[in-house]
Amino acid sequence: MSMKSRSSLNPIQAGLRLVRWLEGVSYDTLLATPARIFIAVTFFLSGRTKVDGLLTLKPSTYYLFQYEYKVPFIPPQIAAHIAAYSEHLFPMLLVIGFASRLSALALLGMTTVIEVFVYPDAWETHLGWATALAFILFRGPGALSLDYLVRRRFDGPRA
Repeated sequence: MSMKSRSSLNPIQAGLRLVRWLEGVSYDTLLATPARIFIAVTFFLSGRTKVDGLLTLKPSTYYLFQYEYKVPFIPPQIAAHIAAYSEHLFPMLLVIGFASRLSALALLGMTTVIEVFVYPDAWETHLGWATALAFILFRGPGALSLDYLVRRRFDGPRA
């Protein structure tokens, strides 16, 4: 009897080995932190276009919310403030990994409003944002986060 060497694997066996290896990569290790940073940068940079200095809204921001964005049910002046502050606060929380699921949910809501009422033709972009946010919402922020440390502290030993 001869033993097969690694080099004699057929392409299907090699593909299955690769799939098993890829499935073994931890969400915490490879996906969670880059997902948080990607979406945080996206929203934070958008927020920076709406303000001067720290958080002083630009006149152009008010104009956009009055005449272009037209978010229903919320007066444009209030919507401009909510958007600008949200695009600063929630990304910062995501970067440090604190209140990550709440932040992801808030930005997912903002993404939905943008898609439905502001830029419905940009669904490809919004789907990418929603995917990253859904990962964070459903799987958590990963091990490199304050949420992880808090959870370890208060969860106690697992049975």
